[in-house]
Amino acid sequence: MSSWRSFLLRIGDKCSEYSSSSELKDHIDTCYGALRRELEHSSTDILPFLLQCAEQLPHKIPLYGTVVGLLNLEDEDFVKKIVENTQISFQDALDCGNCDRIRILMRFLTVLMCSKVLQPASLIVLFETLLSSAATTVDEEKGNPSWQARADFYVTCILSCLPWGGAEIMEQVPEEIERVLVGIQAYLSIRRLTSDSGLSFFEDDESGGDPVEKDFLEDLWERIQVLSSNGWKVESVPRPHLSFEAQLVAGKSHEFGPISCPEQPDLPSIISDVAYGKQKHDAKLKYPRRTHRLNIFPASKTEDLQPIDRFVVEEYLLDVLLFFNGCRKECASFMVGLPVPFRYEYLMAETIFSQLLLLPQPPFKPIYYTLVIMDLCKALPGAFPAVVAGAVRALFDKIADLDMECRTRLILWFSHHLSNFQFIWPWEEWAYVLDLPKWAPQRVFVQEVLEREVRLSYWDKIKQSIENAPALEELLPPKDGSNFKYIVEDGREKTEQHALSAELCNKVKGRQTAREILSWIEESIYPVHSLEVTLSVVVQTLLDIGSKSFTHLITVLERYGQVIAKICHDQDKQVMLLAEVSSYWKNNAQMTAIAIDRMMGYRLISNLAIVRWVFSPENIEQFHISDCPWEILRNAVSKTYNRITDLRKEISSLKKGVISAEEATSKAKADLEAAESKLTLVEGEPVIGENPARLKRLNTLAEKAKEEEVSICDSLEAKEALLARVLDENEVLFLALYTNFSNILMERLPDASRAGTLQALKSIHGDSTAAVLEESSAMEVDDENGKPKKCSAPFPQNFLFT
Repeated sequence: MSSWRSFLLRIGDKCSEYSSSSELKDHIDTCYGALRRELEHSSTDILPFLLQCAEQLPHKIPLYGTVVGLLNLEDEDFVKKIVENTQISFQDALDCGNCDRIRILMRFLTVLMCSKVLQPASLIVLFETLLSSAATTVDEEKGNPSWQARADFYVTCILSCLPWGGAEIMEQVPEEIERVLVGIQAYLSIRRLTSDSGLSFFEDDESGGDPVEKDFLEDLWERIQVLSSNGWKVESVPRPHLSFEAQLVAGKSHEFGPISCPEQPDLPSIISDVAYGKQKHDAKLKYPRRTHRLNIFPASKTEDLQPIDRFVVEEYLLDVLLFFNGCRKECASFMVGLPVPFRYEYLMAETIFSQLLLLPQPPFKPIYYTLVIMDLCKALPGAFPAVVAGAVRALFDKIADLDMECRTRLILWFSHHLSNFQFIWPWEEWAYVLDLPKWAPQRVFVQEVLEREVRLSYWDKIKQSIENAPALEELLPPKDGSNFKYIVEDGREKTEQHALSAELCNKVKGRQTAREILSWIEESIYPVHSLEVTLSVVVQTLLDIGSKSFTHLITVLERYGQVIAKICHDQDKQVMLLAEVSSYWKNNAQMTAIAIDRMMGYRLISNLAIVRWVFSPENIEQFHISDCPWEILRNAVSKTYNRITDLRKEISSLKKGVISAEEATSKAKADLEAAESKLTLVEGEPVIGENPARLKRLNTLAEKAKEEEVSICDSLEAKEALLARVLDENEVLFLALYTNFSNILMERLPDASRAGTLQALKSIHGDSTAAVLEESSAMEVDDENGKPKKCSAPFPQNFLFT
């Protein structure tokens, strides 16, 4: 990498390029000097690279803005091209709705204004253009309020620029920026408050669900007002341009070209709640909220932070997570080296967990956040592990109110996290969960974490890890995995079914084909024994043969899947098959899920059969005490959805292929027609047509091109028909899910007239539970106020490390 690229990338970092200096002024001087020397020969390379750095390292934008300001003194034309390129990129981002690019480029433009590169009036025009579009969108008469998400995003972008340049713009154009702020206040008065209560981390917050609680945009507005009253002082935003102010004022300020906001979508032709809701949903998908704050720690942990500093640091952290997705070590390195003068470990933990637990799904795969947290613990061994432990304890205390999807993600993350730190955790703090009912959320959490740890390691290792709380061994899964019905002890066959199982095992070991085994079943087992016995013997025996490893299971299903398919040819038989799989692997939730998932992949089990089995009475009793049925249900729904996604990708690819094939056919046909119409001399006489050999070759090419086009069109038609069928099946699947959930809830929920709120519902549930407990001593009340106190013994900060 050339030196000027290294200087641009590493500016602001402690690195060899800058002789380990931490002074931002020295970094800017050095970087500016390197760029100035190369400007004459490499300007076409420097310009796009500089803009790319500003977009993908946005926490360094104040440094890049100052460097551009100094370059403006050296080469005004080059900097003018930077402004013009930024304008083009910004317009493209607006047109395609690239939220991250819009937000970051607006921040870059604000910093360029601070460095005297951009005229303040141009920035005001940009703000007013976005504000005007936002106000028009939410206007009930002229606009389309269902797209308020886009309007809110535009206003958020304006407000989020002010920490980076509010002081300068207020100093240079006070009346104009005051006009913008008044416009924003007017916008806030006419927009509808947004509520995402369905996507809350907790089912019931302490505020009691106050309907007048401010939403994210009002919250940001309040932070900006506090910032304004404090004289626009922001500790978390570096202002390196002030060190060069005497030089920068001599530079020429450039104009920013006009921009136009996309036209708002038309209102639905038929006004209805459904049509309005669909457009609102589409708008939220295209212009999503960036984050939902997850307040894990008490306010005392971050009370020294100004309101705007929390917002700025969150922006830094989210930007790093966004642009370094896939580069976990670089991500952790940048996260611990943000340009702020205060400690922010607690805020960093809250931000990462808010993304990991974000509903309906996190921005990136959960494993990414797991790896980042792990690397942060290693980068800050004296501070961050204790913060992560505090976050786990705080979330554990509130686990009963945590959304079920969030609980599952927390379990998966925590077990994986501990597996990277030798499974060390002070389990004695949570030993009291054994005194809670089996369905108590805290007890289930500990049980599921231990079960997942066993999957990631082995039973004896996990038992050793809880030696400080040996009683928790009760929550470990059984050590022995399989539960084979027809096992032979002492060499003696117990029943005729044992004999049949042993005979089938010998046939499989003798490598008999699926057809031969089917013939044996139809002749020797099915006529004599019932279907239930036949199914049980065949499935249990095949599962036992494939129980040694995942590879053995796949091999058995590939070779003898036809046998299972022949026996379990309808949904009722498939439910029986699922019961046999569950019975065989009742001591191993992981293998139960894997076996069922593979059987669905081989089309031996339908998704509807899985839904029926999951909601069968024996599994309903497991809903509150095990994640196993939910895991199986999630896998089935995900596999169905993935099949739809794959088909849509294939159809999209085939449509492109059809276009290419049509073009190839048209070209081949045109070449043939041109050759046929060409005059040539044969024995001195003019004849229409070229050389017969060439004509034959062109004719063959035209026929092949047509055949290829027809083949691709046929494939496209078949895939579209398959997609239509799968979509119909998907609809049936979700109707079945809805019906089963509805039936179960209606059977168990109290009368709606008795419970007007979630808190009241919990109270009724608690009362009914208490009544049941009076009759049975087998269970204990899960009373949050009466639960045993957890151990408060201190634990070393670096407990995650050995």
